[in-house]
Amino acid sequence: MNNKKKVKIKPADKKITDADTKSAEHSEVQYKPMTVVNLKVVRTNEFGAFLNAGTGNSSDDILLHKTQQTAEVKVGDTVNVFLYLDPKKRLTASMRVPKMREGQIARLKVINVTNDGAFLDVGAERGIFMPFAEMRGRPKTGDIVWAKLYTDKSGRLATSMKVSDEIRRASKPAENVQRGDRVIGAIYNITDAGAFVFTEERYIVFIAKKEMPREVKVGDVVEARVTFVREDGRLDASLRYAKETALQNDAENILKFMRENGGQMSFADNTAPEKIQAVFHISKAAFKRAIGHLFKEKRIEKVNDGWKVVTGSD
Repeated sequence: MNNKKKVKIKPADKKITDADTKSAEHSEVQYKPMTVVNLKVVRTNEFGAFLNAGTGNSSDDILLHKTQQTAEVKVGDTVNVFLYLDPKKRLTASMRVPKMREGQIARLKVINVTNDGAFLDVGAERGIFMPFAEMRGRPKTGDIVWAKLYTDKSGRLATSMKVSDEIRRASKPAENVQRGDRVIGAIYNITDAGAFVFTEERYIVFIAKKEMPREVKVGDVVEARVTFVREDGRLDASLRYAKETALQNDAENILKFMRENGGQMSFADNTAPEKIQAVFHISKAAFKRAIGHLFKEKRIEKVNDGWKVVTGSD
C-alpha cells in the first residue's frame, strides 16, 4: 500500500517572461556623469536629440541639446558623447568630448579651484575634476600644468598632476645639446632635491635646489642653462646665469640698491650671509665677487661702515 502523500505545487503568482528579464537587464544600466560613451539617438524634437539611456524607460533618455551638437544627428545614429550634470542635476550629453585619451598627458589649464580640488580644461563640455591627492603643489585658477586623464575608482574621468612615469615613457635622450646651451620647458614636479622640467623637445631636465635663485612652482615655464649632459641623455641645468654674466648682474643690482639708499650701504665682510641673501638673493661669495669687481672698476669706495658710490663713476 502506497501511503505517500501527494504534494500539490501552487502555481507562481506571476509568470516570468522574456520581456520581464530584458526589462530587468535594462533597469540595471546606469550611465554616470564625467564619462564618455556611445549612445543611440531614439528621438528628436525642437530642443535636440534624445539618447537611449538603456533603462527601457523613455523618461530616462538623455538629452543632447542642439547647442551641444558638433554635427547634425538623426534617429538611429550612434554618437560619441560626454555625459555631465546640468544646473538642475540632470544627466546631459555633449558631443564635445575630451581632446585627449585616458593615460595621455598634456599641458592643461586650471579653470576652477574649489574646497575639494580643481577642474582642468581637457576640451570637453565641462572641466574634469582633479582631487587634492592628485596635485603637485597647489595650482591656482589660470595656471597651466602637466596632467593626465584617467578613470577613478567610481568609473568617472579625472585628472592628475602625477605624471612622472608618463613623462619618462614619453621622453627621449637629448641630442646635440652641450653644456652652456639654453633649454625651455615646464616644471612638472618639485622635490626636496630640486625641480624636474619637461621640454618641447621631450627632454627631461633636472634643476637642483641650489641652482634655483628664485622660488618656482609646478607649472612654471622656465629657461635654464645646461650644466651637464648625462650618459642617459637627461640634462642637469641651472636657473642661474653663467658666472661672468652673474657677476655683472650682481654688481648692477648692488649699485642700484646703493643709489636707492643715499649712495651707500653698511654691508661689509662681516655681514651675515642670511642678510645678504634676503636683500640681494645671492650668496655671500657672489656678493664679495661683485663688490671686488665694483671696487676694481673704481665705481665704489670703502668707508668706515661699509661702501659708497664714487661720485661721477657712472
